[in-house]
Amino acid sequence: MTLFLGLIFGGVGTVYLYLAKKDHDPFFLIVGFALIIYPYFFSNAVVIILVGLLLSFVPLARAKGWF
Repeated sequence: MTLFLGLIFGGVGTVYLYLAKKDHDPFFLIVGFALIIYPYFFSNAVVIILVGLLLSFVPLARAKGWF
């Protein structure tokens, strides 16, 4: 289960890395690397889901002007 979740959030991180390259935005670069790397440090599926959702929605919240 954790491997599958790591693949899903790693895919989202890869998209963010592509957007970082396209838009020259270092924020997407940092979040993309974090999404790819963080599943290696957690073994609990619930923690992986929570952290992954949080990291995935941070750029969207930034784009909407929430912070």
